[in-house]
Amino acid sequence: MKRFAVIGVGGYIAPRHLKAIKDTGNVVVAALDKNDSVGIIDSYFPDADFFTEFERLDRHLELLRRRGTEKVDYVTICSPNYLHDAHIRFALRIGADAICEKPLVLNPWNVAALEEIAQETGRRINTILQLRLHPAIIALREQADRGPKNKIYDVELTYITSRGRWYNVSWKGDIHKSGGVATNIGVHFFDILTWIFGDVKTNTVNLHRQTKACGVLELERARVKWFLSLDKDDLPEKKDPEQKTYRSMKIDGREIEFSEGFADLHTKSYEQILQGRGFTTKDVLTSIKIVSEIRKAKETDLWDDCHPMLERTKIAAGNDMD
Repeated sequence: MKRFAVIGVGGYIAPRHLKAIKDTGNVVVAALDKNDSVGIIDSYFPDADFFTEFERLDRHLELLRRRGTEKVDYVTICSPNYLHDAHIRFALRIGADAICEKPLVLNPWNVAALEEIAQETGRRINTILQLRLHPAIIALREQADRGPKNKIYDVELTYITSRGRWYNVSWKGDIHKSGGVATNIGVHFFDILTWIFGDVKTNTVNLHRQTKACGVLELERARVKWFLSLDKDDLPEKKDPEQKTYRSMKIDGREIEFSEGFADLHTKSYEQILQGRGFTTKDVLTSIKIVSEIRKAKETDLWDDCHPMLERTKIAAGNDMD
């Protein structure tokens, strides 16, 4: 049984990590969140020590480390994106391996610095790239590998997940803390696309607003037209008014169905990590570069052969980030 500490246990994604830790037969001994609405812990690890101040968690875990047999083996990081870098460093320095939600960091140069600390401490940095474990995505990669090596696939990615007014007030609405919409909801899609179709040749941004972004990625074996949005008005008209999310990926005009199969991907991620086969900083570097470039890019006026949502959305978006 491995011993875990969880940073950001009150966040949206934390329950998936708590479930994965329990499902793999391990235990959370300490948890941190600045907010104390964390009753979810009772469903998994009611005996875990809980802290609202980082300094007290630091002192507690250092005490456990000095006791030897009670030290934590892993620190799971579910904190806001801009804090991931510091919390990974903390995990390594107390002698634990890190497990960090996406995005690992906001800037590619942070990755090299973390790799240096990992080498110095002899600890591992694991990142959650759960879509690489999705059966439909694995099948797509295998299909592409079997296909003609010189074929350039036409890919259209659309991901719309509506968020309320709270989003822009929270840290997620602050581009300096979240990295913006492409980082917050798109980084894992960019990861699987480059995992399947190769490295980036060009990265063009057609639209970049606070709640939506759109562009074109030229990869070694694909041309990807992508659209990401948090705006409910971008959702397609459906019979179900309760639908809050629309996810679509088309390859050469054929829809790839992967709306199901997400339930246990974090548990599968933990199983691999515990076997020493987790995804590393090297796996995540390409997608971090992509979203960093998107964040800094100027919008292009070249609209030819772009995502079909672009023209409608550009008009509707107006000047909310100009």
